[in-house]
Amino acid sequence: MGEHDEDQEHGADPTRPPLTAAHARELTAGLREAMDDVRRSVAVLAARVRDAHAARVWLPLGHSSWESYCAAEFGISRAQAYRLLDVARALAAIHGAVAAGPELSRTRDTDPGAAAALDYGLSQRALIAVSGRTDTVAEIITRRLAVLAHSGLQALDQAAVRAVVRQAVRDVRTAPPPPPVGPSTDPLVAEGRQLTDKLFASAHAIGELMLEVAPAYLSDSEAANGALALLCEEIGEPLEHGLAARRYALTGDRRALHGIVL
Repeated sequence: MGEHDEDQEHGADPTRPPLTAAHARELTAGLREAMDDVRRSVAVLAARVRDAHAARVWLPLGHSSWESYCAAEFGISRAQAYRLLDVARALAAIHGAVAAGPELSRTRDTDPGAAAALDYGLSQRALIAVSGRTDTVAEIITRRLAVLAHSGLQALDQAAVRAVVRQAVRDVRTAPPPPPVGPSTDPLVAEGRQLTDKLFASAHAIGELMLEVAPAYLSDSEAANGALALLCEEIGEPLEHGLAARRYALTGDRRALHGIVL
């Protein structure tokens, strides 16, 4: 961080009048709108890339492949061309999971395209990061939407679905891939692994129960201050254990249980 950065932060034009709070809010609103436009454009771009690639659009235009078509028509590299496909495939998997899930809202009855039109607010970078694990993302979204649908809510609004999708993508991006575990020739080790798997399965089941009373879109503090505390007291489970099991059911990351449940 040098003088240039400091000048940018504090302003280097002494002749410019001080910014009022009202003007600052106006500029911030414009900036937020521009960011939202960029995120929405990712969804539009992904849909058009998917349609163009499925139609093999390069053939009638005399190109030999998708990458040569992208290079000639848009001036982008081979890597960029295939990153566009990664974005399209990831978003298509997410759309599929949402569309196959519970009702988004009552408006979906009159608008069959509601799921496809939903803006999840995901960046290209986020979609590229999960493009190799779309099955995992879709499974998490499907499971969490089902939990929400059975949590007492009559209908899932778009804000709740959007939060579930964004959290699922975030969880898959940040969770490390599970280490490969082969069968052990030592019977004691094999028995220990089976016992550990049963303990994790039990913790996951408890976590799913926690999610029924404290849905996925609630933060830990919101969950702890709500019905989750009453449920834990009723079943004789420490609140910290209930929160940890809930995080494990949300993320699938066993580290959520270390030092608390296991």
